[in-house]
Amino acid sequence: MCLRWGICGAGKISHDFLVGLKTRPETEHRVVAVAARSLESAEKFATTHSIPKSYGSYEEVADDPEVDVVYVGTIHVTHLSIVLKMFERKKPVLCEKPLTMNAQDTAALIDAAKKNNVFLMEAVWMRFFPAIAELRKQICEGVIGDVMYVSANIGARRLNVARLYDPKMGGGSVLDMGIYPINFATMIFGGEKPESIHASGWLASTGVDQCVAITLKYPGECVAQLMCGTCLEPTNEAVVIGTKGTLKLPARFWCPTKLDTPSGVLEFPLEPGYLPINYTNSEGLGYEAEEVRSCLQQRKKESDIMPLRQTQLVAEIMDSVMKQLGVVYYKQRSKI
Repeated sequence: MCLRWGICGAGKISHDFLVGLKTRPETEHRVVAVAARSLESAEKFATTHSIPKSYGSYEEVADDPEVDVVYVGTIHVTHLSIVLKMFERKKPVLCEKPLTMNAQDTAALIDAAKKNNVFLMEAVWMRFFPAIAELRKQICEGVIGDVMYVSANIGARRLNVARLYDPKMGGGSVLDMGIYPINFATMIFGGEKPESIHASGWLASTGVDQCVAITLKYPGECVAQLMCGTCLEPTNEAVVIGTKGTLKLPARFWCPTKLDTPSGVLEFPLEPGYLPINYTNSEGLGYEAEEVRSCLQQRKKESDIMPLRQTQLVAEIMDSVMKQLGVVYYKQRSKI
């Protein structure tokens, strides 16, 4: 089965997704169309990536009978309207994180996917890396005993990236970065809902969050301590501590190629891409595309690795964090 992809968005992340996708066999994945807000942008992207069709509107991807599945790589304030349009045409969707701006809209998209009987997955690429699969395997096998504590932090000095400080563009550290440590903790604790969520931090002058510390308390005296920020450079590591040992993902834990285990360091090298990338280890975006193909082959409507109920839970945790910090976004449901 060769999966025929349509791409919505011609920006940096869509570029990197194509680079990652093309590390997979050509007999399994093929990009047949790209759409952007302007036809010129789509045509330029199509030329770079040798895509046969380019469109100046997202509806055209939805209407293209040769598109089997759609990747949405636009900014997150536009996800809701674009994905709903794809569902109207019964197109399966892999949508970049965060799926939407809040838990209410996330629930609406999940409900729409179920009503239209189509596949939906949030593109939390972290979950599909082999290093993450091995980490989960070792936890399940009891290598570190019962998990009691998780820590994860992510940040970078990105003071010059205007989008991250614009509430109308969905700016802020939690939606852009914090979704990774929250997702990591949610994954490690099996999608269990925290007993309590405590968040503190400070906001930028524009009103979006700039640096945030989050503590999630789980049943059984388990705790996750998480941090994200757009104004500082932390260790960018993740650690899982159990009653018998520790597992550690070194810097850039959200796209890991190494895992530090009680028996030594395991390495998981990436295949080289055919073009330069914008974000470190983007060649690994191909792993999530493999999961989409596997799910569609099995006629699944969601992924067991990134289940929709965990997408919803993460959205609810982020909503709680935003409320505690006093972050208020504009209600913006952009038209296609």
